[in-house]
Amino acid sequence: MILQSLASYHERKGDTLAPPGWIRKPVDFVIVINRAGEFVTVNDLREVKNKKQVGLPKLLPNIGKQAQKHANSGKDANLLWDDAPFVLARKTKGPITTQSFCDTVEEYFPDGGECAEDEGIAAIKAFCRTQLADEAVRERIAGLLPQKNGVLLPVIVAFRLDDESECFISDRPAVKQRLAAHVGSRNPDGVCSVTGERAPISRLHTVIKNVWGGQSSGVSLVSYNAPAFNSYNKEGGANAPVGEAAMFAYTTALNHLLGGDSAQRMQVGDASTVFWSEKSSEFEGRFAQFFTGDKDDPDALTDLVRGLYDSIHRGRQAESDDVNRFYVLGLSPNAARVAVRFWIVGSVAEMERNIGRYFEDIKIAHGPNAPDELPLSRLLAQTAVLGKRENIPPNLAGDVMRAILGGTPYPLTAMAALLRRVRAERVVPHARAAFLKACINRSPLQEDDRERKMAMGLDRDNVNIGYRLGRLFAALEKTQLDALPGIKATIRDRFYGSASSTPAAVFPTLIRTSKHHLGKLDDRQRKYRERLIGEIVDGLPPEFPDVLKLSDQGRFAIGYYHQMQDFFTKKTPTADEKAEATGRE
Repeated sequence: MILQSLASYHERKGDTLAPPGWIRKPVDFVIVINRAGEFVTVNDLREVKNKKQVGLPKLLPNIGKQAQKHANSGKDANLLWDDAPFVLARKTKGPITTQSFCDTVEEYFPDGGECAEDEGIAAIKAFCRTQLADEAVRERIAGLLPQKNGVLLPVIVAFRLDDESECFISDRPAVKQRLAAHVGSRNPDGVCSVTGERAPISRLHTVIKNVWGGQSSGVSLVSYNAPAFNSYNKEGGANAPVGEAAMFAYTTALNHLLGGDSAQRMQVGDASTVFWSEKSSEFEGRFAQFFTGDKDDPDALTDLVRGLYDSIHRGRQAESDDVNRFYVLGLSPNAARVAVRFWIVGSVAEMERNIGRYFEDIKIAHGPNAPDELPLSRLLAQTAVLGKRENIPPNLAGDVMRAILGGTPYPLTAMAALLRRVRAERVVPHARAAFLKACINRSPLQEDDRERKMAMGLDRDNVNIGYRLGRLFAALEKTQLDALPGIKATIRDRFYGSASSTPAAVFPTLIRTSKHHLGKLDDRQRKYRERLIGEIVDGLPPEFPDVLKLSDQGRFAIGYYHQMQDFFTKKTPTADEKAEATGRE
């Protein structure tokens, strides 16, 4: 299903992606030669974009280094292009010579072959035989290319004739003809497991680049590199037969989606995540923003979510969205391979509805400076030590993404991780409280427990013991803060962990201590705080529980957060409070 969907995406993109036998890569420099094969000069093709020098995007022959005779030797060259140290025998490791590059040219364009009379082919063959064999010429060329500490940088070089300013040698019709005849010609036929048709079967698959944390040389989605992986006397790719054309399509599509400038990729925890739709849709271009936000424009996410709600609630979704399939693929490295963290499929309309539900889940009261909408990246950071992406618990990000897009309960591991960070850091910030609220309200035990769902703001009618105890703890802490201004360590710093998990061991002492704090407040403050504490305690059982279960620990955190938010929210006096104030006057 994954390979089929990627191959279909390649077909959908048409001319945007490279055709079979070709690869789109930025070329940094072009080595100019004359028709006699003599070196002329080196031209710099790079341009400055976003303060970085980038090469000129070109379609180049993709014979696949894996398809060479010595697949894993690191000594096989590309055709008519490669990195400069490889072409000029300036690699710092290994016994690399120019022979591999020259052998590849000779192999594809032998003397007497169909392309031998092409002037460009004749020139590059002469260049390989004379110029690259001359150390002085190679040194001269290397001197015109960028170096660092005397080491030639791995810039990509290609070739052109001196009287053809726009056309590379690899662009010549003879090269295209030869490459078209070569694609798949070396491998035996079989039934392709992607298309179901007979086709030359790929022995080795092109590597996947730009997977976060993966090898810089690339990782394999499908590979067999040891006899233990073979079955029924089959070798390599024959164990899971994929045609050359299908292999090229899925690897090209995936590398395009994972590209550094791709708008269809995002990082979800340790998973490099790509997404696409079966047919073109606006949702495809907006999808990542729902989860990553925009650092430069905090209001952009709010506007985006508002537009999503408007589309869902007013029925403005296109009819095609109900049948247009949407795919989300999460990948993470596993040595030289890539592991599929999650694979989610649904219609565009279904994805939009579930994303809208996710933003409803995480709505919670907050201060004036906090954003109205929270991207997933910020929520996941609440589960990690120091809030760093690399510390997010393994698999958690994928499980959460699956729950959001599938409309299923959030994983219990998310709530456990959030509560661990609350106990360790003894703080319940806006994003953490929002994520806890979402986990509790979508819990599969919610209906069985017949618990009241967590509201956006303070819920005085909620009698859940965890929620009530969280509110009580906040009231006791605020009383302490008002009684002892400037105190460095409050009861939260000393007792939050035990109060939220084993209340009976802590709360009796905290309540006794609070009487001392209440005595230091003025009459108005003391009466208000005594009334609030009494109101909360009235909803508690006669005895404090010995232990709170995990879900009630989550409600404790939200109750604490809600009550603290209420303390710092400006309120309009009620009629009774106004009458009481008038009577005092």
